[in-house]
Parts: sequence; structure tokens; C-alpha cells
Amino acid sequence: MTLYPQLIIDALRTVRYPGESKNIIELGMLQDDMRIDGMKVSFSLLFPKNPDPFSKSVIKAAESAIKLETSQDVEINITALYAPKQPIQDEKALPNVKHIIAVSSGKGGVGKSTVAANLAVALSGQGWKTGLLDADIFGPSIPTMFQLEDFQPYGEMVGDKQMLIPAEKFGMKIMSIGFFIKPGSATVWRGPMASNALKQLITDTLWGELDYLIIDTPPGTSDIHLTLMQTLQLSGAVIVSTPQKVALDDARKGIDMYMNDKINIPILGLVENMAWFTPAELPENKYFIFGKEGCRSLAQELQLPLLAQIPLVAGICESSDKGVPMATHPETLSGMAFHQLADAVTARIRELEQV
Repeated sequence: MTLYPQLIIDALRTVRYPGESKNIIELGMLQDDMRIDGMKVSFSLLFPKNPDPFSKSVIKAAESAIKLETSQDVEINITALYAPKQPIQDEKALPNVKHIIAVSSGKGGVGKSTVAANLAVALSGQGWKTGLLDADIFGPSIPTMFQLEDFQPYGEMVGDKQMLIPAEKFGMKIMSIGFFIKPGSATVWRGPMASNALKQLITDTLWGELDYLIIDTPPGTSDIHLTLMQTLQLSGAVIVSTPQKVALDDARKGIDMYMNDKINIPILGLVENMAWFTPAELPENKYFIFGKEGCRSLAQELQLPLLAQIPLVAGICESSDKGVPMATHPETLSGMAFHQLADAVTARIRELEQV
């Protein structure tokens, strides 16, 4: 087989940079230094970030694509080049937000959105300037939890750019893709469309100055998570799970996504939701419906903090349906647990800042 430049370029057209709809040729990553000598080919790829978390995976994908298109015997030498480092203030999409925290779960149904909403309310109640972003593009529930189903964001000119004004409740700012979708309607979007919508929601919202922006992410691992990691400088992630083994197995995947060397975002800790059931009439009783201490065991195994154990009580569901999160009542068992979670998160942030 004879190698020639167009053959290599065609192979590289099948390789995409994570989170982008265009291939690496369309993105202009291939540099004008290709050399071909028999069955040897060398060239450079210019990566958009410095350092770039996806350089290794993209290079590996490029090598596989070339061998698939040509021959397994071809020798490939790809040099990674990086865009010049920008000042930190230019890299941040939200320079006026001090700490951005992703609340994630390996699977749905573990109460991730409830934890995110109550964590934000607790932080706001403790005096922190707080925002809550509902990034669960395909299943936004924050509007319901705050009785904001009828809220319609409006634009306001700030300088030469029109910005979206978020909802405000319990002293914090709230933005959700659910504000732009008719209640009860399904969000049927392809990955790139959803990612672009999220980017716009992040950068076009007038958040102002915040101490904490809490992000309710979709369950599992997806393009949306990649978009968040590429668009924002996350301070860390909070992983929510129940004590149940199947939920813990999925939680491991979410933890691995943040901790692997391609991403490397700190895990602030785990939250065990529905840790036990406590009847309102028997507040001292604990019934371990989904298992006992599952998150604690996982946290110890992975050497991560267990930030909080949230009990399952009827009041959490009722308060969410009424648009009044339990964290607004710190005197209750659940409200106290969410405020303890807020304390643990802020303490963990301070700890990481000192490292």
C-alpha cells in the first residue's frame, strides 16, 4: 500500500474532539507538517487547551483511524501541540463566580436533584451568594421543586450583549432549561444541540457575583458532562447515591469520570441519600430500606469524604412538590442534614484551596 496525505486526512475526518460536532480536520487541528516516508507517517495536532484533558484519547483515536483506513503495519508519530496558555481570568466562562460545584449521580432516581436544590438553599440560607443551574437537559425538575413552572426568563441588555435574567427565590438565582420548555413536553435533542443549549444557558445568564454556583447535572455520564468540564472551571463534584449496591456500582462510574487523568476534577465527597427511613411519628427510629452504610463503605474504599447521610422522610417529597425545599426548615431532621451537607462542602472547598 502507498501512503499519501489525502488518505491520512480522510482517516482523520472520522475523529472528533470530545464535546464537539466537528471532526479534528474541520476544527483545524491538523498542522501543515505532515511527513510520509514509505509506511511511516508523522504530523502534529494543535489542541485547543493547555493542558488539554483529551489529547491522549484523541491521539489514540487518530492512530486507530489511520490504521483502519490504511494498514496495521503503518508507523505513526503524532506530536501534540497546545494553544498558548491564556490568563486565568480569560479561561473562566464565569469570572464572577468563585466556586462551581457539580452535583452528579451514576443513575437516575437517587435524589440528585433534591440534594442539589437543598444544598443550594442551605448555602444561601447560611449567607453565601448562591446560584442553582439545572443542567439536567432531558429531565429538568428544578422548576417544579421551586414552583417556577410558569417563570419566563427575559432578556436585558448589558453593554452590547443581551443577557438572560434568572429567577430568584430563597435569596438565590435559579436558571433551568425547563423555563424554555412547555411543561410536560419531552426534550428531544441530539447531543450537539443539547450541548450548545447548555453553553448558552451558562454564558448568557446574568449570574452576577456568586460565592457558589450549584449545578444539577444529568444522571450518568454524557456529552453534557463533557460540555460542563470544557466550558467551566469546576471546583469539584458531589456524588449522590443511595446505599443500594446497584446505585453504588453506577456511582463508581461517575466518580471515575471525574477522577481519571483526562478530566481530573476533585471529588468533594459522597452523599448517601435515603440512608434510612424515619417515620414522622417515630423520629428516633431508623429503617434501612435500601441497605446500610453503603456510601460510607464506598467512601472509605476510595478514600473520599462522606459529606452527609440524608434520611428518607415523607416531608422531603411533600416539600419538593410544594416548592419549599426542606433546607428552608433547618430545625427539621432533613433540613438539619442538608445544612450539615452545606457545612461539609464549604469545609472541603477550603481544604482543597489550601493544598
